[in-house]
Amino acid sequence: MLPESSAANKATAYEAATAFLGEWGRFQRRVFFLLSLSVVPNGLTAFSIVFLADTPDHRCALPAHLNLSAAWRNSSIPLEEDASRDGALVPSKCSRYKVENLLNYSERGLLPGADVNLSNVPKEGCLDGWEFDRSMYTNTIVSEWNLVCGESWKSPLTSSIFFCGVFTGSLISGQLSDRFGRKIVMFATIALQAVSRFIQVFSPSWIVFCALYFIVGMGQVSNYIVAFVLGMEVLGPRTRTVFSTAAVCLFFGVGYMLLPLFAFFITDWRKLLLALVIPSCLCMPLWWFIPESPRWLLSQGRTEEAEAILRNAAKMNNIEPPTVIFSSLQNRVKAEERRPCNICDLLRSPNIRWISITLWVIWNTITIAYFALSLNTANLNGNAYFNCFLSALMEMPAYVLSWVMFRWCSRRLSVFSSLSSGGLFLLIIQLVPAHLAALSITFEMLGKFAVSTAFAVAYAYTAELYPTVLRNTAVGTCSMASRIGSIIAPFFIYLRTYSVSLPYILMGSLTAVAGLLSLLLPESFGMPLPDTISHMQQFPGCCQKTPNTKDEEKAGEGRSLVKKSRPQINQQP
Repeated sequence: MLPESSAANKATAYEAATAFLGEWGRFQRRVFFLLSLSVVPNGLTAFSIVFLADTPDHRCALPAHLNLSAAWRNSSIPLEEDASRDGALVPSKCSRYKVENLLNYSERGLLPGADVNLSNVPKEGCLDGWEFDRSMYTNTIVSEWNLVCGESWKSPLTSSIFFCGVFTGSLISGQLSDRFGRKIVMFATIALQAVSRFIQVFSPSWIVFCALYFIVGMGQVSNYIVAFVLGMEVLGPRTRTVFSTAAVCLFFGVGYMLLPLFAFFITDWRKLLLALVIPSCLCMPLWWFIPESPRWLLSQGRTEEAEAILRNAAKMNNIEPPTVIFSSLQNRVKAEERRPCNICDLLRSPNIRWISITLWVIWNTITIAYFALSLNTANLNGNAYFNCFLSALMEMPAYVLSWVMFRWCSRRLSVFSSLSSGGLFLLIIQLVPAHLAALSITFEMLGKFAVSTAFAVAYAYTAELYPTVLRNTAVGTCSMASRIGSIIAPFFIYLRTYSVSLPYILMGSLTAVAGLLSLLLPESFGMPLPDTISHMQQFPGCCQKTPNTKDEEKAGEGRSLVKKSRPQINQQP
């Protein structure tokens, strides 16, 4: 294994060579804000299903030509206990009294409740469709394609299909980005997201809608992950911390906060989708202002292109660059560093394998809680638009806190404290009396605050743990693994139909356990970004052995013998 000091020196070689640019010049400011701006559409689209597939109040429709008296028309729907309302009696959404019986009673002049015991009247399903409340929505995919009662399982499945697309995008985009470059993959996925969402507006059926929604999910996460990694690699150490924990997340939160505003004024799902295409289209011209990652170009041996970008950056910052930015010593990339890396490298050695598995479990748990709480806003008491806005608003101070924690606190303790407190808040919800709805919402929002903080820290923490040659693949794979959680998150909310407290018990327990698991991860606070697998921090109990490590040790020993046997002449500083 390489000595720690040697690994640190190699990991800081790039940052030392590019230190002449400074931390916050015109170049860095442009990259910082434009990359953050490109994430706003992600906040708009990530939870748009909350309004696109919300289920309005509904009841069985009666044929308009039926000659029923007003009394029997008003009493045509039986009352049933609603588990989500603590067993309160509400009109049934999936059944009605048999029409032929109602006609018979109406023709005979009998009155419901007085002359006829309604509990003895036979029932039937909604054979003539449903009547939907149009006071909040003109139309949703639920009301258009009748995704209720026997078809109600399709509503959470719609969200799960989107997250299946996110799963696929996380798997593919990371490897494509590490192979072909950050910039081209980022803008290709922005275009993919815009085009597929535009076509989705004209969906003739639920199946077509879901197929296109899968593609939207692929583009949505790919754009976010690649923009995140690109900023991590282009910006300096201090600016990188602000960007990865606060800036990207805050701009995502801005998009999330704009979503209920869009939905409030655009109540038809097709028009809302069309409006959500516009922000993605506005991001496409940023291609001419956002550079490729010089760090990635250097890892691919494309030194001239990397230097050209840095010289242009120096010109923007009114700084004179050195004649040679990357010396021959810094530019000497070993064959194992040039070797194309892929997802298999995340499991190749015990050290990186245990880091990866632990992060996958943590990411998966965070995602279950984050997306379940976000998608649950439509089910909370009160106005759905305000609840969604409040949920988005809670993320803003969470992202500021994540930056503060990331700037001055241990990474492990930051993840542990946010996850354990989030789990505690969610577990407390079940203890709140049913009539204190405002208190329940308060604890749920506090849980969302804590989980959002953990999510922001986990993204940046993961990028710090993995090397440049695998960073985008690693972050993408962690995101891919977490999508198992996002795929099943809608069904966590679906458990409300059986018990209101059950989703919170499950989410709270899993989140608390993930917090304890995070204490096993290596600490990266104050450490430089690793460039190769051999530079990574160690998982407790693992002896870091990577391919070619023994060769590096022998080479190091050989260099030491040479240094001892001859005078050090013309050494570079």
